[in-house]
Amino acid sequence: MKRSDNAIRVLPVDSRSRRNDFLRLPSQLYAGDPHWIAPLEFELRERVWGSNPYLLHASVQAWVAYDASDRPVGRITAQWDQLHQDMHGDQRGAFGLFEAADDPAVTSALMDVAAAWLRSQGARRLRGPLNLSVNEECGLLVEGFDSPPCVMMGHGLPRYDAALQSVGLLPAKDLLAYRVAPDFQAPRVMKRLAEAGGASVRVRPLDTRNRERELALIRDIFNDAWSRNYGFVPFTEEEFADVGKMVTLLSPTDYVQIAEVDGEPAAFIVAMPNINELIRGFGGRLLPLGWLKLLWGLKVRHPRSARVPLMGVRQSFQHSRLGPGLAFLVIDAVRKSLCARGVREVEMSWILEDNSGMRSIIEAIGGQLYKRYRLYEMEL
Repeated sequence: MKRSDNAIRVLPVDSRSRRNDFLRLPSQLYAGDPHWIAPLEFELRERVWGSNPYLLHASVQAWVAYDASDRPVGRITAQWDQLHQDMHGDQRGAFGLFEAADDPAVTSALMDVAAAWLRSQGARRLRGPLNLSVNEECGLLVEGFDSPPCVMMGHGLPRYDAALQSVGLLPAKDLLAYRVAPDFQAPRVMKRLAEAGGASVRVRPLDTRNRERELALIRDIFNDAWSRNYGFVPFTEEEFADVGKMVTLLSPTDYVQIAEVDGEPAAFIVAMPNINELIRGFGGRLLPLGWLKLLWGLKVRHPRSARVPLMGVRQSFQHSRLGPGLAFLVIDAVRKSLCARGVREVEMSWILEDNSGMRSIIEAIGGQLYKRYRLYEMEL
């Protein structure tokens, strides 16, 4: 690891020029990485400084690190989420969007500034990276650098794991990404579990005529299904409405499937086209022709890969014989829609490493673990 004898200055992002430095720094750091895909600048700008509903209940501060020649060499955000405090009361803040040059002084300076700001908010513990919340991009990539990231998942540099641990952050939880071919043959055990509900179970696509109602019930299932998971913070109405806009803009209606038991919604799944296939080469910018290329790619060519970012089974079914069957039924329904549009590969992510039930279902349909992301924690 290279070392710098020069002082590192870490400055808050409080001007247009520093905002541009924050957004464009990764293009320098990943210049030699053939698998890195520049995120869309306008989307990240909105998440950190714009209309992201997360900002209604959380404070976010961003910084850029500069070397003695005034070149940007690192960036970081810190987040203090009041909703998280209301749920957990653990005085835990978060950091995110971490990027740094190969210099331990840069990582140390960034973490020092983020930690000091979080202490000023009342934090006594630190978790991350969260970009920006547990319901957005989570974790640092630590395995699987040999392929591009899927939509709404992060990439990273192999040296970051050691860099974060060198400043006192300790591994806390691993999150997994599986790759699945959607034309899988269902194993007999899954078919038997799926048949357990008989005529009482029905799987249907999203009803766009009642979009708001549908989004409300999906949010309700998700918040119930995930409520006991590590670091859980519920989606607010505003946040899920924002997710709904994105899903309905990018995904065909049948990429959302809902399972009902005796007419009551009990499970759901959401798939999204992997737009990272389409924006490769955009350099993070949609103008002047990026919008047209993106729309053409979605509506005409359609990506050959997709991601399942959201899925849930109500807790009342999770430990019953019907629970795995409901999970399989929504997976089976959405994979038929994916196959019909020529999708050849699906990422299912993220999955907690200790979620043995879901991992068993994914592995039973041929899923292969191909990326690992890590969350870290530290006492302040």
